[in-house]
Amino acid sequence: MKADDMILVSVDDHLVEPPTMFDEHTPARWKGRFPTVVRNDAGDDVWTFEGTVIPNIGLNAVAGRPKEEYGIEPTSFEEMRPGCWDLTERVKDMDAAGVLASMNFPSFPGFSGRLFAACSDKQLALDVVRAYNDWTVDEWCAGAPGRFIPMGLPVLWDARLAAAEVRRLADKGVHSVTFTENPFTLGYASLHDESWDPFWAALADTGTVLSIHLGSSGQLAVTSPDAPMDVMITLQPMNICAVAADLMWSRVLREFPGIRIALSEGGIGWIPYFLDRLDRTYDMHHRWTGQDFGGRLPSEVFREHFLTCFISDPIGVKLRHDIGIDNIAWELDYPHSDSSWPTPADQLESVFDGVSDDDVDRITHRNAMRWYQFDPFTHLPREQATVGALRARAADHDIAERNYLTGRRRKQVGIELGKLTPTA
Repeated sequence: MKADDMILVSVDDHLVEPPTMFDEHTPARWKGRFPTVVRNDAGDDVWTFEGTVIPNIGLNAVAGRPKEEYGIEPTSFEEMRPGCWDLTERVKDMDAAGVLASMNFPSFPGFSGRLFAACSDKQLALDVVRAYNDWTVDEWCAGAPGRFIPMGLPVLWDARLAAAEVRRLADKGVHSVTFTENPFTLGYASLHDESWDPFWAALADTGTVLSIHLGSSGQLAVTSPDAPMDVMITLQPMNICAVAADLMWSRVLREFPGIRIALSEGGIGWIPYFLDRLDRTYDMHHRWTGQDFGGRLPSEVFREHFLTCFISDPIGVKLRHDIGIDNIAWELDYPHSDSSWPTPADQLESVFDGVSDDDVDRITHRNAMRWYQFDPFTHLPREQATVGALRARAADHDIAERNYLTGRRRKQVGIELGKLTPTA
């Protein structure tokens, strides 16, 4: 399939939250305590919440920068491409790249909202989570109908409240909730604990996908304090492999057969080996470990419950039928450093060489639409939703690389690993 004929729906992009997001969503009793943006003495725009300061880390918003300017230094909003945080500019950037629709993970609260969950005043924390979710649905997504798959933050500290929020969001048309790779590392019950059952039940009942992003456990794969940054970046997908194993061998899939899970930004090339390893482990050990998949292989169960995602994964695409063609979706990862923006379709055209049009359509948009109960064509006719059509209407939009770093930033493009506070 030619690049211009593709229809692209990304299941993993990122929102750099604008400083005004809570202006209309702060209850009067919490004035002065909701998250707010301040500019520090160094010139960074940072979020503050209950004594915690959260910078916008550079790698989270490098779209449009030359690669030599990538880094993990804090940034201000004027040092980012406006599409990182401005809705109108985001849609223009999507059009220019030929991207029809996008699902956006959070930034400053962490991918699973762990910043809010750590707040000692749990009523404040709950109201912040709900306000964040309402802004996402009612302003960000509603501001561009058919262009965003809505996603909610979870209530990590209370499974019953988490279940109630899932159901509340489902009533608003939200069928994706982000979650952590490992709640145990954040101080909560493990995925195997029955206390999570109300949450699992709500997800299954409402058809809401549990979208788990790599790095959301608060732990990164760091082999040693003096290891190069490249080691951590290379090993990031290993966290996703771990949560997949955790859930596969848990009681969750057996007791809540309607649950669906997306493994976000973990790639897909490793999946065939993982499935083979699941099946061999089951064959060799289930008689003494007590595992029982009801006469099916673990690999078959995996394909019922897991959506896997990739940015550019030629090996994974070659092995697509070993993974499961209905279990693969595409992601852009805008505006992060792994993103293929602004030319994703051109890169995919090469990756999809020899792949049937039907398989391309499943991977690029049909699987995402089905898993997330999302239909962008109710807002934009299919013939106007192709890469070529979208790029044509954004022909005047500037997507050229530019230097976003101000003079004060050229003093620092990297930070010692030990001083980095991950935002996930």
